[in-house]
Amino acid sequence: MFDTVLVANRGEIAVRIIRTLRRLGIRSVAVHSDADVDARHVREADTAVHIGPTTAALSYLSAERLLDAARRTGAQAVHPGYGFLAENAAFARACADAQLTFIGPPADAVELMGDKIRAKETVRAAGVPVVPGSSGTGLSDAELMAAAGRIGTPVLLKPSAGGGGKGMRLVRDLSALPEEIAAARREARGAFGDDTLLLERWIDRPRHIEIQVLADGHGHVVHLGERECSLQRRHQKLIEEAPSVLLDEETRQAMGAAAVRAAKACGYTGAGTVEFIVPGGDPAAYYFMEMNTRLQVEHPVTEYVTGLDLVEWQIRVAAGQRLPLEQERVRLAGHAVEARVCAESVSLQDGSRGFLPSGGTVLALREPQGSDVRTDSGLVEGTEVGSAYDPMLSKVIAYGPDRATALRRLRAALAETVVLGVPTNIGFLRRLLAHPDVVAGELDTGLVERELDALVEPGVPAEVWGTAALARQLALEPDSVGWTDPFTVPTGWRIGEDAWTVHQLRVAGADPMTVRVRGRADSAEVAVGESAPVAARLRAGTDGRLHLLWDGVTHTFHQRGDWLGRDGDTWQVRTHDPVEATLRGVATGGEDSLTAPMPGTVTVVKASVGDEVTAGQGLLVVEAMKMEHVIAAPHDGVLTRLTVSSGAQVAMDELLAVVVPHADSTGGEQR
Repeated sequence: MFDTVLVANRGEIAVRIIRTLRRLGIRSVAVHSDADVDARHVREADTAVHIGPTTAALSYLSAERLLDAARRTGAQAVHPGYGFLAENAAFARACADAQLTFIGPPADAVELMGDKIRAKETVRAAGVPVVPGSSGTGLSDAELMAAAGRIGTPVLLKPSAGGGGKGMRLVRDLSALPEEIAAARREARGAFGDDTLLLERWIDRPRHIEIQVLADGHGHVVHLGERECSLQRRHQKLIEEAPSVLLDEETRQAMGAAAVRAAKACGYTGAGTVEFIVPGGDPAAYYFMEMNTRLQVEHPVTEYVTGLDLVEWQIRVAAGQRLPLEQERVRLAGHAVEARVCAESVSLQDGSRGFLPSGGTVLALREPQGSDVRTDSGLVEGTEVGSAYDPMLSKVIAYGPDRATALRRLRAALAETVVLGVPTNIGFLRRLLAHPDVVAGELDTGLVERELDALVEPGVPAEVWGTAALARQLALEPDSVGWTDPFTVPTGWRIGEDAWTVHQLRVAGADPMTVRVRGRADSAEVAVGESAPVAARLRAGTDGRLHLLWDGVTHTFHQRGDWLGRDGDTWQVRTHDPVEATLRGVATGGEDSLTAPMPGTVTVVKASVGDEVTAGQGLLVVEAMKMEHVIAAPHDGVLTRLTVSSGAQVAMDELLAVVVPHADSTGGEQR
């Protein structure tokens, strides 16, 4: 066994690996960039090494710096976690050349399965069914177009390298294929350094089922059952569970046996995942999609139902130990469900901000832990969440004797989770878990997109505006100890009747709101917008909570600064200055202006000042947290102003361009 292991990753997966290393009595070495000096994985490791600037290519993706850190700390092995270098064959070979054990599969297996085209050919030869699609490597745009013509729409474009849904494009109209190919190549090149694409027939209403495999270095391979990963958005998994309600025991064993054949075909060792796509309504018809030669984000649900620590067995296999487990001894007990908590704004109030990566400082944090609930997290209070890395912050996992219990416990755990200071998707995940189709197990990869309107809060609830206004009212009140000067009490007292105190408030993505308060915070009337006044009372607890009695119903909010949170949803309620907002709108061009929906990097500029543009036409592409967002023209007109160029770093709400309707356009400027 190893004495010291370097963890070549960051965030929640680094913390999770360090936890197992500590239990096994193995010294852990963390690495960090400038951005992560005070990160949780740095604090929890036995030692930590600074490896470079925030830019991942110069720190977390630098094999030279990682290997130097291992040498300096006496590490015998390197665990890559997932992402970053976990599926990089060159890094696996570099570890071997440096006399370090790579805690993962052999470099040849990584290389083979990392090339989706070669992977499909290899598993097909091993008798594993594959999705119909293009054949051959290094296909040109014209060859991809020709393949799409043969297969027929809809088709799915996929990068041959990498994974995680990045660079994938669903194309239902052949006329859109050239632009989608260009976008897929660009994203694949940026994410994986390789813009090779393949094309597959799209299967409508599919289910995404993956099989966990474990293989030792002595030729022994077992599967640990399946995970259901069909709840996705933009090919990114949101909720995963084990086992799947779709499979009966016969199908489970058939898919498991196919996964074992795939692993053996590439000479695999360690923990890996073979992913299948299953046509809706026909679990017996399944097709190989790809093999992830690493630990998966969703591995905790398999750990819950099997009782195995997958990170431990990765380490033991890398140290040369044999798996003591025979296939017939693998048993799945109970049910587990995982939700991925991401830093993103979730809103239908403003289309430009729906599901966009976000950032900020974690001001308040509460994460549930227990025998049936587990949170894998890289957060601590004070963590700065920026745009340089993946937006996933943590995972909340719940276990139960059956699926209904596990779902109920996970919804409750998400309601208890508090992250103030950074917009997250927690409230959205709770609503998704309560959706009737999810509860019934009627899942497919398109469910989230179809049901989006029902899953996203349509607006800011009145009691949120009321709490924000009363909290400001409470802050104005004097200390109740001793004598109180009546003129310092903000009751709005006037001869005749008390006056209203007016609070102008705003929440990103929503229209500004006027809230009127009459009386003290513990006994007030509150009118939100044009609504009739409501009797309300706000009291502050000693634990950072606010308790609001609103029209006879009590609501409890977590509060820190301008942030309010309840049952997983959060709102940053700021003071609104109508004059300042009007002046800002005039300066930027008002509704004609296009601003950055998130902090990030401008990767593409598709138009120039003076160009005639049409509504919905893509003008720029902004990338943040490994995601691209197209900035489109708000209406037909002329691009009169462009303030950025390709490669520019932009802040949230920074002015990017102005599109003026034809009758108003008089020329413009570009810099």
